[in-house]
Amino acid sequence: MFAVIKTGGKQYIAEPGKKLKIEKLEAPEGEVVSFDEVLLVSKGREVEIGTPVVEGAKVQAKVVKQARTRKVIVFRYNAKTRYRKKKGHRQHFTEVEVEKIVEK
Repeated sequence: MFAVIKTGGKQYIAEPGKKLKIEKLEAPEGEVVSFDEVLLVSKGREVEIGTPVVEGAKVQAKVVKQARTRKVIVFRYNAKTRYRKKKGHRQHFTEVEVEKIVEK
């Protein structure tokens, strides 16, 4: 059984027991969060596709940790003009573990 959820402008495949790194949520570690925007629910050969969301379906997940990704270097350079700019960026994320998928 799996579901496709939408959060933070992105879509994720959620299965019970699976860990997902999603856009940062304002929830402390250990809290249970619920995702209401479920786009698709599949149970074996039965597939229910939402228009745009599946009515009454929810995905419950537990917040495992709040962290930041590895540093990404942003380097801008123009040849022959002595122009160089170097920046680093670390994106915040929330890691959640999917506990269960609730259907209608």
